[in-house]
Amino acid sequence: MSRKQHSRRGILNALLLTGVGTGSAYASQRSSSAQDPSGRKPEKKVHHRNGKPGETPLFSGAVSYRDLLFLAGKGAHFQGDIRAHTAHVLDQLERELENAGSSMQKVLKVQVFLHDLADYRAMNEVFQGRFGSEPPVRTTVACAGGIPGNSLVEMDVVAYI
Repeated sequence: MSRKQHSRRGILNALLLTGVGTGSAYASQRSSSAQDPSGRKPEKKVHHRNGKPGETPLFSGAVSYRDLLFLAGKGAHFQGDIRAHTAHVLDQLERELENAGSSMQKVLKVQVFLHDLADYRAMNEVFQGRFGSEPPVRTTVACAGGIPGNSLVEMDVVAYI
């Protein structure tokens, strides 16, 4: 390692240890005992539709941790085209977000799973504008073998509360 690289690494390590350049509040929070500012230990919270869990849960539909909210994939399980399925899925996501205290404008990331990549353009036509003027980041893939329940599209999201 050259003297210049060694010196740069020393400076970076010193900055990280003091919290400078990383946001000292973040650095001090990370060094404390993984508690939120109120002093409570953060907990995972499951958000149930109508306030009660399903009969035999295989997975949770909505889970929050601190200020992050994770929604399980939503599909459309009825006869229809990609536009109808996309609108239905987005409406479901919006209801679940609001149920957990969030909104479409607070979505940070969307993952879109298409049955057929040929539906990409039509899905986008329905998708556009549903998350406000500053849309979230998004990943879109076509699923080999299709989507469970014969949906043409499935989406899951990460949002904040």
